[in-house]
Amino acid sequence: MIPQEQIERKAAESLRRLLPRLEERFAGRTDEAAWQAYTERLRGHFPRLFRLLLHLYGNRYDFFYYLEQLLCTATSMWLDRPDELKALDAVKEYDNQWYQSSRMLGAMCYVDLFAGNLAGMHDRIPYLKELGITYLHLMPIFRTPPGDDDGGYAVSDYREVNPRLGDMEQLGELASELRHHGISLVLDFVFNHTADDHPWAQQALDGDLDHQAFYRMFPDREFPDQYEKTLRPIFPDEHPGAFTYRNKIRRWVWTSFHNYQWDLNYENPAVFNAMAGEMLFLANQGVEVLRLDAVAFIWKRLGTDCENLPEAHMIIQAFNALVRIAAPALVFLSEAIVHPDEVMKYIGEDECQLSYNPLLMALLWNTLATRDVRLLHHSMSRRFAIPSGCSWVNYLRSHDDIGWTFSDDDARAMHIVPSHHRRFLNDFFIGRFEGSFARGLPFQENLATGDARVSGTAASLVGLEKALVDDDPQEQELAIRRIMLLHGIILTIGGIPLIYLGDELGRLNDYSYTDDPEKDGDSSWVHRPAFDWELADQRHDQQTAAGQIYHGLLRLIQLRQQNLAFTRSETEIIDTGNSHVFGYFRRNEGQSVLVLGNFSERPQTLEAKRLRMLGLRKMLTNIVSGQIINAVRQLQLEPYQLMVLIVGS
Repeated sequence: MIPQEQIERKAAESLRRLLPRLEERFAGRTDEAAWQAYTERLRGHFPRLFRLLLHLYGNRYDFFYYLEQLLCTATSMWLDRPDELKALDAVKEYDNQWYQSSRMLGAMCYVDLFAGNLAGMHDRIPYLKELGITYLHLMPIFRTPPGDDDGGYAVSDYREVNPRLGDMEQLGELASELRHHGISLVLDFVFNHTADDHPWAQQALDGDLDHQAFYRMFPDREFPDQYEKTLRPIFPDEHPGAFTYRNKIRRWVWTSFHNYQWDLNYENPAVFNAMAGEMLFLANQGVEVLRLDAVAFIWKRLGTDCENLPEAHMIIQAFNALVRIAAPALVFLSEAIVHPDEVMKYIGEDECQLSYNPLLMALLWNTLATRDVRLLHHSMSRRFAIPSGCSWVNYLRSHDDIGWTFSDDDARAMHIVPSHHRRFLNDFFIGRFEGSFARGLPFQENLATGDARVSGTAASLVGLEKALVDDDPQEQELAIRRIMLLHGIILTIGGIPLIYLGDELGRLNDYSYTDDPEKDGDSSWVHRPAFDWELADQRHDQQTAAGQIYHGLLRLIQLRQQNLAFTRSETEIIDTGNSHVFGYFRRNEGQSVLVLGNFSERPQTLEAKRLRMLGLRKMLTNIVSGQIINAVRQLQLEPYQLMVLIVGS
């Protein structure tokens, strides 16, 4: 291992040699003041970039060639960056934790299902503004192969929009208009693999050796067989193993997910440089957050499961350093649906500033099914805290199914048998468990083992679908209360709350997906229906379920945005003394609130002495309802009630 002092010296020497060459190559492309600002950032972040790349590629004779090419790409992309985005860079460098504001509210949707195409998205901005959205994740929009495309995650070209949706110019225009309305655009960066019709893959199929080296290819089964001894299959029913044979080139190609998605070979620095160019191109279209897809899989090593390896983190950290140089307004969102301990490792200001919180998602649904908050409390007490400059993205569901990603160790600590409990949760949310209110569908179910995940919209999973079918007003009220409780938690616990558009209206499962041969068999389409604009027209009629849910969420959103306790603040998970009530403090700048959530359909009480121990007075204000509560002897929460109590300093 090279001593740190020697690495720093090598970095300084390299930059002294490379800077004059950059100045000569790009002379006259910008004014002196702008160039000085750029080179100042380069000097500040180059040592970290150099250290990471040296570890990854320093054993290659051509290391400095690729390093120079990378800096040329970064500099060229910065020079091409629109002035408006360079101004945004300056603003967000000054406030580099802008994503921790209580005004951050996320939404996600498919462009075609929500608005038809990119042009149609302009017409829907007023709806987003009305809801208070400041962060919009558009599901994959890039060109994909005809037929199988993994819901857009098989990318044929990172610089071409799917023609059904529009073109790259329209994307840039939409990003600009969203930004002018205070909405940050979020897109996926699918950097583990490309589609097999991507130009790189096509050149590889045509026999180009340089592009064959962009992927992991083997002439026979010797190495694939060795790798597969320690790999877990991702979609075993559809695609056993991790390799696909292509007879045109007589090679076995690494395909972790689907046989039409080829894993990129990041041991090749040419791949890193090429993907860095694609990343910075997207940044220059006005993207402010990149969701890094499948982060766990991007590095491979024989004898391991090829997930969450140290080099995977180094690749992301190197991308992070490059962005800090050439497009500092851009931040990363980690998509790591792995063990909670591994999720945490991707979070950091030098890696991914944002991360999905799959553990909170899974445990909120778990707590709704069990009515018992103890596993939620235990896990969040140990796993919610992250570095101060970072933020969770909290969600109830996404475009994907729901998997039970809690820690087995956490479950055992609560005397829960993990495998049995996961089977119970599947049965409960699929509606097989007696007394269940949920109406979900199984996803990738293994009838022999009972392993499965669950598909369904939030409204159908909390019981609204069943209540409406049964014409049961009491159950309908309870279902709406559950929706308010779950959304209330993600809005107040700390981080960016993310709503899958349609959930704010109580959109139910759409079973018509089975009529489409391309979707039939994939139950996740049951919760990806086209946005129902007729249902949206009911949102201001509070006699309807859609109106009650929508206005209830608006109240919670306003509460979050108007209270300093939810901005850049600490979250302290507390023991409420009642196994049905989850609680936590939020504190900031002398303001403090206590959030309480009753996960039972029965009223629950907290003892007065417990409240006094927590520093609460006898007279309390619940800012959700506006009520002043006399808690001399006890505090009572109604079924599925969320309370936000003013505590003071």
